[in-house]
Amino acid sequence: LAGHDGWFTEHYGGVDCDGRAVQADGRKKPWQVHNTRKLDAIRDEIERLNLDEIEKAVALTALILALDEVDNTLGHFVSYLKKWSTRSYKTMKLKIPDLFINTRDNVVIKDDIFRASQNVQADFAYFDPPYGSNNEKMPPSRVRYASYYHVWTTIIKNDKPPLFGKVMRRQDTSDVVAASVFEEFRKDEDGQFIAVKAIDKLIAGANAHYVALSYSSGGRATAEQLNDVLTKHGKLIKTIEMDYKRNVMADMKWTHQWLQDAQEPNKEFIFLIEK
Repeated sequence: LAGHDGWFTEHYGGVDCDGRAVQADGRKKPWQVHNTRKLDAIRDEIERLNLDEIEKAVALTALILALDEVDNTLGHFVSYLKKWSTRSYKTMKLKIPDLFINTRDNVVIKDDIFRASQNVQADFAYFDPPYGSNNEKMPPSRVRYASYYHVWTTIIKNDKPPLFGKVMRRQDTSDVVAASVFEEFRKDEDGQFIAVKAIDKLIAGANAHYVALSYSSGGRATAEQLNDVLTKHGKLIKTIEMDYKRNVMADMKWTHQWLQDAQEPNKEFIFLIEK
């Protein structure tokens, strides 16, 4: 399939400037043009084929996986590398994703988490909310989690939305529009962190016997505040610690040992609570 200059190439494709990804307009790009031209052609062809829901999902998955192999990012789309990565010079190739026949009666829900967690009864619930920064100097205009993968959203929707900023983000991922209560850094009128109260509400409303919560040492909630919330709604029976800079996981023997480790940066925890 021959590539062509289309919407994605216009906004996300760049040329090699002696190894630099910074273009004439001063912007860095996530892909080289030989791959965005293929992206434009393949995305148009997927629409032209008029595939059914499952076939289209497979085709789009293959496209995203192929693009991920040749990108010029650190794994997200809120910033791009100044120098072209080695993999960005490669030509993307579509591969059939691993497919399997699902014989289970699964349900996918896209809804407000507080409403959904109350309406669904389960033995086990796992929550992985976005983390608001605990940096007191962090400005309210910081990048929200919803914007980290904005390009994937556009490729799936193919809606060619209005864009803004140096990395050409979707307008609907702006900090004002796409904010999550779990990322909120402010305090309410009672002097309580809004993000901490949101976690409290989330666990309290979970209609499940066991609840697992993932949280980072860089999050808005302090270790003491989070511990109060966890023990308030049940018994903390297990904690798993991940040093995500070293990619090392450790199973904590003592459920409250994490309080000391939480003072260190780059720590992520998974807490298992029995309600």
